[in-house]
Amino acid sequence: MPQTNVLRSTRTPPPSGGRKGLLQRARNRRPEGRTTRLCGALLLLATLAQPALADCSDPPARGVYWSGCDRQGADLRGADLRQATLSRIDLRGADLREADLSGADLGFARLDGARLDGAVMLDARLVSAVLTEASAADTLLDGARLDRAVLTGARFAGASLRGASLYQVTADGIDLAGAHLGEANLERARLVGGQLEGARMAAAQLNRAELKEARLAGADLTGARLDGADLSFADLTDADLTRAVLSTAQLRGVRLDGARLGNATWSDRRRCRPGSVGQCG
Repeated sequence: MPQTNVLRSTRTPPPSGGRKGLLQRARNRRPEGRTTRLCGALLLLATLAQPALADCSDPPARGVYWSGCDRQGADLRGADLRQATLSRIDLRGADLREADLSGADLGFARLDGARLDGAVMLDARLVSAVLTEASAADTLLDGARLDRAVLTGARFAGASLRGASLYQVTADGIDLAGAHLGEANLERARLVGGQLEGARMAAAQLNRAELKEARLAGADLTGARLDGADLSFADLTDADLTRAVLSTAQLRGVRLDGARLGNATWSDRRRCRPGSVGQCG
């Protein structure tokens, strides 16, 4: 009797319950591992998105986070507050003499009447900070940002603000006698009645600054930009304005006795002759 070849199916038979049962079990499966991982990731993101809360009881230290804290009258003399976050802090009347605040963020801080004499504040950020009547003699503020800060009546005699930005500051009656402001940005600064005797302001930007009745006797303004500045009744006796630019500046009542004006650009855009003293020849 001839042998018959039997073809065997290689397909796996469906599980019991047929195709409908298979579909139902697929619907009932839940990717529990994936769901758990997704929830964990969302929880982490929510945690990171929450703002850090300042612990105002933390001791002074480098990088301390004191944003919004009340430290009025605090004794922080000689403290290391480098890279500290001090935005919106209240330091009115605080003693910060000889403290190191280099790289610190003091944006919108209140420093009215604070004592900062001899402090080191290199590259510090004091945007919109209030330093009314603050004392900051001999403070190092090179590269600092004080844009739109309020410095009315503050004392910065002998301070170093080389390359600092003081754009649109309000600083009527400020004392900057002997201060170093080389290459500083004082555009649109209000310095009415300011004391700037002997200040070193070579290559400073003073465009549209208000310097009415300011005392600039003996100041070094070599190469400074004073375009559109208001120097009405200012005292520039013996000041050095060599190569300074005073285009459209207001010079009514200004005192120029002994002022060096060689190669300066005058308010009417005339170029003063080399060696001009006391007037633009």
